[in-house]
Amino acid sequence: MKIPKFESLKEGDEIPTLKIQSVSRHTLALYCGASGDHNPIHVDLDYAKSVGLEDVIAHGMLSAGYLGRMLTNWVPQSTIRSIKNRFTAMTHIGDSITCTGKVTEKFEKENEKLVRIEMQAHTPNSQTIIAEAVIALE
Repeated sequence: MKIPKFESLKEGDEIPTLKIQSVSRHTLALYCGASGDHNPIHVDLDYAKSVGLEDVIAHGMLSAGYLGRMLTNWVPQSTIRSIKNRFTAMTHIGDSITCTGKVTEKFEKENEKLVRIEMQAHTPNSQTIIAEAVIALE
């Protein structure tokens, strides 16, 4: 992994995109086990229909995890200082997810050179997460 240098980045630079081809029932079942989140809205079709949905929906934190993967494909996990997420829409079975990010600010704090990254996760029909990360670079 070639780690970007603070001086080489500028506001507006985009980080490498992550594309997830399709969210499947199998993916949700695996995520339930990994996360311990067995809310029936994610795995039980009858329950999902009883609350007005056509099908189960993906965990919001699954998409947040994909944003984290996008970051760690770009920089080591040890450089991540913070991540904030705001969930804005549901992700459905079969949706693809595209994660994007761009540098919005460069600053120094407590002797660290930091960049703020604005991130988004999109499905074909909506923006599901608006997020922000702060990364320390040399």
